[in-house]
Amino acid sequence: MLRLVELALFLAPFVVFAVWRFMALEGGPPVRVVVGAAFVLALLAGALIWLSQEDALPPGVSYEPPRLQDGKVISAHGAPR
Repeated sequence: MLRLVELALFLAPFVVFAVWRFMALEGGPPVRVVVGAAFVLALLAGALIWLSQEDALPPGVSYEPPRLQDGKVISAHGAPR
């Protein structure tokens, strides 16, 4: 999901420019379109920030990947340094 949001944020300026150029032939885009695009971009940026903070480990904790111990899989977790 995070990669999809990053891709959308990357492609957004190109799509907005293409729409702007297409609509410029007819006198430019209406204010509603510009405000709507700005709102969607702000929403995507907020989602990206929220998702990046949700999965982050707190300071002073290191990531330990999953491992096999005594025939059992120990899931990934954060461990104090």
